[in-house]
Order: sequence, then C-alpha cells, then structure tokens
Amino acid sequence: MYHARLDSGAAADAPSAPILPARAADLAATGDPDWLAAEWERLEAGGRWPTQTHAFAAALEPLLTGQRRRLLCVLRDSTIAALLPICRAPGWHARWRMAGSCELFEPGDLLCEGAGDAAALTALFRTLDRPLSLDRIPADSHLLPVLRAVMKGRGWLSVRPAPPCPMIRLDESWRDPENRFNAGRRSDFRRAARRAAALGQVTYETLTPSLAEFDALFDEAIGVEARSWKREAGSAIAVDRLRETFFRRFFRAAATQGNFRLSFLRIDGEAVAMQLGMSWSGRYWLFKIGHDDRFGKCSPGTLLMLHALRWAAGQQLESFELLGETEAWITRFWTQDHHECVRVRTYPFTVLGMVAFASDGVAWAWQRLHSRDR
Repeated sequence: MYHARLDSGAAADAPSAPILPARAADLAATGDPDWLAAEWERLEAGGRWPTQTHAFAAALEPLLTGQRRRLLCVLRDSTIAALLPICRAPGWHARWRMAGSCELFEPGDLLCEGAGDAAALTALFRTLDRPLSLDRIPADSHLLPVLRAVMKGRGWLSVRPAPPCPMIRLDESWRDPENRFNAGRRSDFRRAARRAAALGQVTYETLTPSLAEFDALFDEAIGVEARSWKREAGSAIAVDRLRETFFRRFFRAAATQGNFRLSFLRIDGEAVAMQLGMSWSGRYWLFKIGHDDRFGKCSPGTLLMLHALRWAAGQQLESFELLGETEAWITRFWTQDHHECVRVRTYPFTVLGMVAFASDGVAWAWQRLHSRDR
C-alpha cells in the first residue's frame, strides 16, 4: 500500500517556482497512512476515473507483490495537490508504469487539482532512472505537456493511439432503452425475453449491498461468471486468486462508501447473468459482466444490459461507462461513443532508454510485417 514519507532528496530537486508555493516529492512506503488516504480521497473529487482512487490503489496490493513502487506527488504546505502511483518489476530492463495498468488493462491518469500542479512533477520525472510506459491515459491528460517538457533535450517521447474506452451518454430516452434501437434489434430483444420467460419467472435487480451482505452476493456473482466461457479462457475472477482478492477488496471499499452496484438477472430465483459496477462521480462504471452459458439461448447478458441502462438513466446518471476496450460486441450493438486514449512511452538518452527504444522498434516492425502477411 502507498503510505507517506517525504523523500527530502527528491524534494530538493523540485523546480524553484513552477506554480504557487509547491514542491515535488516522492512519498515512500512508510509514514502516516491516514493522512495520505485523506489527502488522496480529497483529490478524488476532481478525478475522472475510479482507477484514480485511493481505494483502487490500496486494493492493488496483492497484484503488485515484488514490484518496486513510488508515489510521485506535489505538496503544497500540508496538502497534496497532485499524485501519480507508479511501479516497476525488479528486472534490470523493467520500465516504470502506472500501477495496475498491466494487471487490469484499465485506463488511468494523474490525479491533480489543476494543470499547474501537474507541471510541478516535471523535476521528479527527470529523476526516474528508467523509461516510463503509460499504456492507456486520456488523450487530453495533464501528463502529456509535463512529459514533453521532461523529455525536451533529454530523450524521445512517443504518443500513439491506444484502445479507446467505450461509453454511453445517458438522457431521458434511456429510461426506455429498447426504443433506442432499430426494429430488428427490438425484435431480437423481445425474442430473447420470451425465451427467458419460457424457462421460468424472470426478475431483475440492481443492489447496493451493505458490508454484511457483500461477500455472499459477490461470491454469487463471480460464480455466475465462472459458469461461462471465461472459465476456460482463464479470465473469470474466480479462477485467479490474486485478481479475486483485488476485486473483493476494491468493491468492498466501494460498498463501505455506498458506491458498489451489483445487478442480477434471475430465472426462478437463480442468478443467470450479473454485472459488477459502481456509481461514482455521477456516472455508472461497469467493471465485470458474466452469464451462465446454460442459458445462452435467451441472451441473458443483453437483457441485463437493457435493465442496467434503464436503471442508470432512472438514477439520472450522466453516462454508462463500459471501461475495458471497444470490442465488436460493444460497437456493433451498444455504442460507438468513447473516450480517446493514448499510449505514452519515454526513451531517455540513457543505456536503458536506448535498449527500450530498440526493443520497441523491433516489436513494431515485427507487428507490421506480420499484419502484411495476413
């Protein structure tokens, strides 16, 4: 877990006056965790993604075992004005990256009060002894101008498109989501609903579990997912102990704050489709979906998605955030709207920077050659 201690050496390298009276610091893994948590949670009011939250970072602990971690911060008096948790593997060639990006493949970003606060991190980025790799950050992230300044005259900066993050902008029309689709799709929905009804009594629910209810409902939900193709693919939560621990910790924290949402489609009381998500910052965030393959002919995942959209619109939420990537089932059926993301890599003029540049160049050339062969 990221705790707080001022690294005086890092602070001494801070720029003289980038913004107001502020200084950059590397907060190491000792100190006052309560102060850090309170400051982190205060900054979350300006966050864009739930992956920026303290609860998310704290839940990552089992997934980052053995990794070296740093928390880059901007301090102003006794408060934190900006922060970015990064980590790297212990290997000699390993790069710094945003904590959790490789383990969960979700977008993330710097958490800050404003662009000026992000700029104060420039000196700390210059102290990094290795290249930095940010796989998915918003295309308009405050990190981009900072890294351009950091690498000017010191190395190369690569900014390439990354898989965008799909989303649905909600309005009153989504209270009746079926009518958002053409006649053919509406017919498909009705057919799926009839098939489900033929199997038994169909019910839908979106729950806000208390802590006392959380574990039993979470176990029921991941049990549904484990009865799908995801089990054999190895992507089901229940077959990965470390990822299960992460999601249990993260969603339990969300339940403590009243933000966790769990949706079920049941047939005769048996859960046959589920969604794990949260209501945060005026939006609905969908993290995991799953359905029991035995009921696949009635498209339970689609029927539950319609329910969840109806529910989110009824809560007057701004958008329905699907996270993940813009896969075909999303763009073909639900939405083509998305948040643009970029992949950022730094190549400092050092031995490790040149090794990283050569490695990426070979990988890029191989991918291009392979795509032409197809």
